[in-house]
Formats: sequence, structure tokens, C-alpha cells
Amino acid sequence: MFGVFQRTTMLRTALRHLSKSPPPPVHSQMQFLARGPCLQSVSLSHKLHVGADGSRSSPAAAPHRLPFSRITEEDLALFREILPGRVITDPDLLQSSNEDWLKSVRGSSEVLLRPQTTQEVAKILSYCNSRNLAVNPQGGNTGLVGGSVPVYDEIILSTSLMNNILSFDNISGILTCQAGCVLENLSLYLEERDYMMPLDLGAKGSCHIGGNVATNAGGLRLLRYGSLHGTVLGLEVVSGSFKSAGINSLRRRRKDIFFSFSADCPFYIVIETSGSDSDHDSQKLHNFLEEAMTSSLVTDGTIATEDSKIKALWSMRERVTEALTHDGFTYKYDISLPVERIYQLVTDMRQHLGNRARSVVGYGHVGDGNLHLNITSPAKDPALLASIEPFVYEWTAKFHGSISAEHGLGLKKRNYIYYSKSRSAVELMGDIKMLLDPRGILNPYKTLPDHLK
Repeated sequence: MFGVFQRTTMLRTALRHLSKSPPPPVHSQMQFLARGPCLQSVSLSHKLHVGADGSRSSPAAAPHRLPFSRITEEDLALFREILPGRVITDPDLLQSSNEDWLKSVRGSSEVLLRPQTTQEVAKILSYCNSRNLAVNPQGGNTGLVGGSVPVYDEIILSTSLMNNILSFDNISGILTCQAGCVLENLSLYLEERDYMMPLDLGAKGSCHIGGNVATNAGGLRLLRYGSLHGTVLGLEVVSGSFKSAGINSLRRRRKDIFFSFSADCPFYIVIETSGSDSDHDSQKLHNFLEEAMTSSLVTDGTIATEDSKIKALWSMRERVTEALTHDGFTYKYDISLPVERIYQLVTDMRQHLGNRARSVVGYGHVGDGNLHLNITSPAKDPALLASIEPFVYEWTAKFHGSISAEHGLGLKKRNYIYYSKSRSAVELMGDIKMLLDPRGILNPYKTLPDHLK
């Protein structure tokens, strides 16, 4: 459950800034199922990256397949009994669930299961545990680190049909929903009731709330409403994944204000504010903008008061990720840094790579130091990747940052975890994983470094 108790009058603004100078269990109510397929025999090596010489696999490459069982016709028969009409084995239908959004990781699962209830999830996981069948829980499949798709033939356990809002208390602001609810649908549901979700993401039209909670997604409202984990009031879990949660949402009546764009500038910033007294909030905003303009911190901008204009302005920020896909192959990094260092990594990376990269772009959440570093090249380039990694992680560790701010570690970053976490902390994560998932069937090959598997 997400809990945010403060009722507010919303004041939204956006302005352009010109200064140079361990894997969770499967959740069900808010049911958060996590990922999974497993079928017959395919056991590809799935090397994501190789070294500059084209031979060595990098720490982000997939490890060897673990000795999980292969799925049989008897297994499929049992799944069809539990989920009549909701067992998918058609390769064409499985393709999108086997591949991540960036098309950089591809599994070979031969079956996708679509439960609708916690009880169905429990039956599936109990059976898979007894048979030693690996399971890959999957929500909206919008992840960027290879955490939401199978590595080999894991069974894909989709939460797409676990999309019901179970209850909403308009006094306490507590929302209880299943893990497969799409974030944007929850936001629209609450807006109709004069409330709002404390979380907003560019991927809100596809991502599931279960996956948001699993990665503790930050998003555009973190600075105002805090960490997502702080608004989760409870989870219903099936041995290693989220089941049910109540989300406490914010009451709101909005007056939106925004500060706009015209000329070319080194930086653009969108700011959203909220408070409980519209007159007081407007005066504070006016004072801030006056000071920002007179000090030349901001040179131009606009204020928007209509929802359609506010959404249009936010869409410019939210669609940066999509725009970069048109610039070639993209290497993506999700870093948290001290705020004073947030853009230095971009400039240092540009200097480090020179003309080997087509572009080096930085955007994110300046208020909490979350940088999304994107590096593009005309095509996938092992030599370029070898220049980026581990440089990007060494640089981040040097300035006491984290190699994963909100995207998680997944497959790609699992072996880089020690740049952010001590050995004792990682060992404790492994112990917790073993306690919740003793046979290691849930989302194997992810998050924890290979030597702990």
C-alpha cells in the first residue's frame, strides 16, 4: 500500500534553468508479480557485451544456465488446469515478453503464464518450486537493465491480468490494488476523485505499480513526496513477490503554473510545486521567479495554468528516452550523485569518449541527484562499451554516488554492485534471498553478483 497522508492544493510549475555554472518476493495485492518463463531446451549463452577485442564477455553478460528443470508437457497440462485459457506457448506471442524495451536482452522462454489472483500465483510458485522450474516475474516490461525478461528459458509469470483496483478510502487516501495495475490508470482513477498518485514516470502508460515498487522508482515527484517505499503501507507476498498493497494518494485541487522555453540554452528545468494554500503558494512562487530572473539564474520561461499545457510541457521531458532511440544504439545508465556533481559526469564522459560516441546526454531529477546518462552510437559497439564500463562506475564510486538510482540492477549491473555496496551488505542480501527463495527459482541471474548464485 502506498501512503501519503497530506491533502494538498497543487501548484505545478515548470521553468527553464540557464545556469552553467535483494530481489523481492512476488507481490500480489497491490499484487506485484515479477517475471518469468521456462520451457524446453534452449540454453543459449546470451552474451550481452564483449570486450574491445570481441572475445571476452563483460560483467554484464549472462552467466551459464543454472541446473533448473526443463518444462515438460506434464507441466504445461498442470498450468492449463490452474489457468484455463491463460497459458501462452505461441512463439509469436511470446516474442515481446522475451525481449526488453531496449531490445538489448533476449530470452528464450517457451511459456507465459497469466494469473489473475494471488491464489493462482501461489499454486504456480508452489508447483515450480517442487519441480525446480525457474520463474521470471514480469510486469510492464519497461525496465532498462535486463531485469524483466528471461535470460534463458525461465517461465514468464505476467502480472498483466492482475490489474484490479481493490479499494480506495477517500478519507485516509489509501488505495489498495493489484501489482499489475498500470501507473497511468491509477493516476486517472485518483484524479477523478480529486486525489493524485505520489509517483509519476515517463513510462507511466506501460509500467506496472508492482515493478515501480520493486525498483523503488523515483520519478518526477520524488523530491516533493519522498521515496516510493515510504508510501507503501503493506504488501501481500507469495514467497518472493509482492501481492497486495494499499496506496495512499494525495488529495488535490490544482492550480498549475509554468515557466517556458524559447532560445537555445545549456539547461532546461521543469519544476512542479505543491502546497495547501493557493494564495500563499502563488506568492512564494512569484518571489522565487522574480529572484531567479533578476539574478540571471533563469533567462526565459513560461507559466502554464491549464492541464493540457502542463501535460504538453511535461511530455517534452518524459519523451527524451523515446527520442534517443532515433539517434542509434543507446547505452543507458541510472546514477545518483551529490547534486553539485550531477552534470559533471556528462562533461567528463564526453571528454573521456571523444568522438567515439555519437552523443552523450544527461537528464534526470536534479532535486535528488538522479542522473540518466545516455550514450548513443550508430550501432552496438563493443569497443565503445569497453570504454564506458567500468569508467562510469569508477567515476560514480569516486564521488560517493550509487550505480543504480531507480532502475534496479537486473542482469546488466549485478556484477557491478560492489561499486555501491560493501561485501557484508551484499552477503546479507544473498542471505535474505536464500531465506525467501531457498531454491533460487525466482528471477535467477539478476541483482546479486554471480559468485553468490
